[in-house]
Amino acid sequence: MTPRQARTLAAYNHWMNDKLYAVCADLPDAARREDRGAFFRSIHGTLNHLLLADRVWLGRFTGEPYVVEGLDQELYADFDELRAERERTDVDIVSWTDRQTDETLAAAFEFRSITNPKPRTLPLWVCVTHFFNHQAHHRGQLTTLLAQAGVDYGVTDLLWMPDVGR
Repeated sequence: MTPRQARTLAAYNHWMNDKLYAVCADLPDAARREDRGAFFRSIHGTLNHLLLADRVWLGRFTGEPYVVEGLDQELYADFDELRAERERTDVDIVSWTDRQTDETLAAAFEFRSITNPKPRTLPLWVCVTHFFNHQAHHRGQLTTLLAQAGVDYGVTDLLWMPDVGR
């Protein structure tokens, strides 16, 4: 992964989260919270998990740990607050990726997983790749939940993100 790739993926993450939160905002709260049988049960639960995991990883990357009780912890019950915190976190992710270099991404990075807390050391670029892949994975679950709820969330392809590759 290059710094440019990291910046592009951070921009894509931000763009997609803006799009998905906009369509989620049109749903009644009960529909967002309905248990739809997903891994994190509901649209709201999936949105919460995405924010939680992003904050945990960003905290690792910045050396400012974000401590949680579990991967399904509800960070914000109120959708508007969750949306505002998502926006703030996406800005922080973009800012962090803007500071990455070939050297920082190639450096050894030590961390402990929540699910398997033994110490791990990998090149930072591997962890950053996982970070963005994890987002895409759960946004895929989210778009499935939205489709099942009859919501048109529009195009999700990186290729259609405004200003991609510039």
